[in-house]
Amino acid sequence: MKNAKEYTRSDLAVEADRRKRQETEILSRKEWTSGRAKITEMVLKNRENNEEKRYTTFSYDRLWEIEGEEFERVSTLIAREIRRFTRALSGKEINNDFCILVAGLGNLDITADSVGPLTAKKITVTRHLRNMAPQIYEDLGVCEISAFLPGVLGQTGIETLELIRGAVENSEPDIVIAVDALAARSCERLATTVQLSDSGINPGSGIGNLRKAISYETLGVPVISLGVPTVVDSSTLVYEALMKAGIDDVGEDLRSVLENGKSFFVTPKESDVISDGISTILAESITRAFTVS
Repeated sequence: MKNAKEYTRSDLAVEADRRKRQETEILSRKEWTSGRAKITEMVLKNRENNEEKRYTTFSYDRLWEIEGEEFERVSTLIAREIRRFTRALSGKEINNDFCILVAGLGNLDITADSVGPLTAKKITVTRHLRNMAPQIYEDLGVCEISAFLPGVLGQTGIETLELIRGAVENSEPDIVIAVDALAARSCERLATTVQLSDSGINPGSGIGNLRKAISYETLGVPVISLGVPTVVDSSTLVYEALMKAGIDDVGEDLRSVLENGKSFFVTPKESDVISDGISTILAESITRAFTVS
């Protein structure tokens, strides 16, 4: 018999307490609401190296469909948190001299993995305008912003980290914003959750293709990860059903089903619409966060 929990996967800190990972300790967890949005703030500690990481999660039903005043309100909420993380990590005020690099991680050709690239495409870049068109730069009222789509290893043959490192060396940002699609444990989390973290990010972690980490340690500048869960793997779905049925240990037959499920992923049928809507609100949140006050 083997414990079914070993077949679950999630990139979300809010599901860490449910996973009960031995290497992670939850130091604090606070929750509150703002309108229809639920915000969860967590601090996790790695038991091995005592490193603390902070996560803020925004939960909002059918996030990709909001518009009008509600779109303005939610994007402002996310922007404020991005701004707070940025100040804490960089130790600087956001002004005309502040520079950020937005990296849209993922594969633009796969709808469930396109949130990062679509977000980067929708960012209004300004870094080049500072010298080429200083008046336009001033009128836009935002700091220096660069954005690019590094693609995935299978498209470029180059590790995503190496491409971002080259961009960092040339643009010299004060902070990197890495946007990516994530994996969740619960279907209810798909496209309804935005996670903000100072922990960096491992491209491909959502589908088990771990690449080199994008973090302060590997880039030399602070990294904020901004992600939205768009997939759940099949083994996790089976586990959820087993848990609801009160079954925790599985035999060889169920074990083979769970092993096979690690290679299959489920995403909502309207994933193209979702990725487009989610990327719009993320791009707007980033722009608002780096508007010079």
